[in-house]
Amino acid sequence: MAILVLQNIALVSYSMTPSPVATMAFDTISRISAVLLLCLVFCGCEGIGTFNEAEALAKAIDVALGKVNPDVKVFNVLEYGAKADGTTDSSINFIRTFKAACNFNGNAMMVIPEGNFLIGPVIFSGPCLNPSSLIIQANGMVKAQAGLSYYGVGGDISDWITFLGIDGLILSGKGTFHGQGAEVWKNHDCGNQPNCVRLPATLKFIRVNNAIIHGIKTIDSKGFHVMISNSQNFELFNLDLQAPGSSPNTDGIHMSKSNQVKISDSVIATGDDCVSMIQGSTNITIEKVTCGPGHGFSIGSLGHYDVEADVSGITVQNCSLYGTDNGVRIKTYKSETPSKASGIVFRDIIMTRVRNPIIIDQEYGNRQSSQPSKVSISDVQYENIRGTSTSKIAVLLLCSTSNPCQGINMNNVNLEYDGPPMDKLPFSSSCSNAKVAYVGSQSPPACP
Repeated sequence: MAILVLQNIALVSYSMTPSPVATMAFDTISRISAVLLLCLVFCGCEGIGTFNEAEALAKAIDVALGKVNPDVKVFNVLEYGAKADGTTDSSINFIRTFKAACNFNGNAMMVIPEGNFLIGPVIFSGPCLNPSSLIIQANGMVKAQAGLSYYGVGGDISDWITFLGIDGLILSGKGTFHGQGAEVWKNHDCGNQPNCVRLPATLKFIRVNNAIIHGIKTIDSKGFHVMISNSQNFELFNLDLQAPGSSPNTDGIHMSKSNQVKISDSVIATGDDCVSMIQGSTNITIEKVTCGPGHGFSIGSLGHYDVEADVSGITVQNCSLYGTDNGVRIKTYKSETPSKASGIVFRDIIMTRVRNPIIIDQEYGNRQSSQPSKVSISDVQYENIRGTSTSKIAVLLLCSTSNPCQGINMNNVNLEYDGPPMDKLPFSSSCSNAKVAYVGSQSPPACP
């Protein structure tokens, strides 16, 4: 069953019989006031069974190379009425293609061929009937509807492409997802609007397990490029996520309440965090990722909500940052509710002209508040961090007065100053309420 949900006004319903052209009978007033939320609801079914990561990885690479096993049935969006002209809204046609592939009782692949496609907000919802991971091969250019009126009003903003409740998913190919965010960034800077509404993410994954995302590119996302929530066993590699450094809140990959996520061999250039991990992020590995411009690799913000799950088992290694505001950062609000962030490793990181290479900020968001942060930070390793800093304080540990940072280890931190020559302050570290152990060479000098 396909569902079209509209806010404030019912506009049009769709027949489930595939047609060459999707019926999109919006009048001028309707376009301003309504949002398309196209989704699928399926009956319950069994999952895909034991997930074979090596097999799934091999399949993802084969898909990227154009190799398809003969036992995989292909569902092409063109066969379900999508138009590759860049102007016809093909939202319902993408939905119908996904439904057919997801409901097929065999191995299936949804294909977005070369060409230019335009779609509004869609939800691809499981569970699916396929015995193995559902494949989505994206080779074309998929553009988002530019106007926010398509995504809702007020606080009820929909994301662009949402995957929901799927066990076993491979999204691969050489395709591009263009968020057309430039039209909305200028009016939605959450840095200046503390209660502003988050703009639509390009790709959102909720309760998606055993997934591989490989090879795709995203450009100018309105909000986050990739958002992962309540998911596990997730691998992302060979991604190219791009937005101008001035674009607000365009995090590359943002995750929460997710376990066993690996991000590797990717390039992320955004106007916010390259990767951000908030509450409930556990066993996350980030390696061989190039970041910049952007705000670096961030754990947090933590302590933003009344009750938050702990963060643990985070490893960021063999990564490079260029011209970012921050390097590796942990940030927490001055919250009253206790939570923990522990078991964190930053290893073999190269930084080039980074403003705040190493930073723990437990006064994030509201420095004037007298409430100390109740987020406990412990067991954090910084190992083989090298490069250049554009600020004289290259290591800043600003920890909570009520919950001092414990078990902070600095092992071979070698940073040099590369900022304005007129700055005569010493190149230094600054530590407040932090218990720090040092091993090997330290530049800037260790905290006294």
